[in-house]
Amino acid sequence: MTELRCLVCQGQSIHDSDAEMAGDMRHLVRTRIEAGESPDQVRAFLIDRYGSWVSYQPRLDRETYVLWLAPLVLLLGGAVLVLRRIKVRR
Repeated sequence: MTELRCLVCQGQSIHDSDAEMAGDMRHLVRTRIEAGESPDQVRAFLIDRYGSWVSYQPRLDRETYVLWLAPLVLLLGGAVLVLRRIKVRR
């Protein structure tokens, strides 16, 4: 429950949130675990139902490539700008 984001609070896990939606999600998780599903199966169900954003550890797939690649692209872009700036000053 600590790895799933509350859709109402958006900054808290469903474990920490007092929102009614988080309570419903906690109940759903408990019910599915008691029914014999693994935590990974429950997480996959919630991701399918609410989207990758509900997980604090999103899967690497077509929808999340930007999330995973954006930091690298920004870092490389910054390095290029710094190198150009150094080259211009010389």
